[in-house]
Amino acid sequence: MVKNYNDFIEVLMDAGFSMAGGGNEGIFAIINHGLNEEVVSPIQWHTEDPETDPWEWRMRVLNERDDISYSKIFFKKTGFITREWYPYFLSARRRGLTFEEAYESGKMSHFAKRIFEAVEGADTLSVPEIKRVAGFGKDDKSAFDKALTELQMGMFTTICGRKHNPNNNNWSATVFCTTEHFWGADVFAEADGISSEAAAEKIWEQVLRLNPNATDKKIQKFIFG
Repeated sequence: MVKNYNDFIEVLMDAGFSMAGGGNEGIFAIINHGLNEEVVSPIQWHTEDPETDPWEWRMRVLNERDDISYSKIFFKKTGFITREWYPYFLSARRRGLTFEEAYESGKMSHFAKRIFEAVEGADTLSVPEIKRVAGFGKDDKSAFDKALTELQMGMFTTICGRKHNPNNNNWSATVFCTTEHFWGADVFAEADGISSEAAAEKIWEQVLRLNPNATDKKIQKFIFG
């Protein structure tokens, strides 16, 4: 049983990836919201206890480690990927494409381009800063949210922390950077050395190790987005 943050990290490093929001989506999640009520667990959501609240672990991994990413990466929902497994997902999802190449081939939207160029130009930007720099107004909320998810699913941007939100003192603002900025050149060099087919096969096998009941359809969507 995962009882605290350190247990969570140990399991995640072995698994390589996990859904983060409390549901496994038919694949795998280290922590589920629907814990067996008959099992007494110290894990409790939204208590703000950094040791036992999975909501706090999202930012702890980004603040305290350099070998785990967290973003909207699976099924347009949040998940974790370790340094060991990130090159495989990069190879399967991006297939060696730069953002410019993905955009020119029609895989990325114009809204995503505006966000990406703003983030790339500044290294890191919070959500309010992205909106300001990229010229998104209040009426663009739906397009902005969709494009931000699109970039994370495409593995072009990722969450890299949080900071004070000048627009809302009760909530911090999520900070984004490009995946290149987050991981550095070595991870991309490794991805370039793995064919997308071999990468997908490797992830597929690991999913079945973690969840033998995962369906082909779910695994396919999990890997390729």
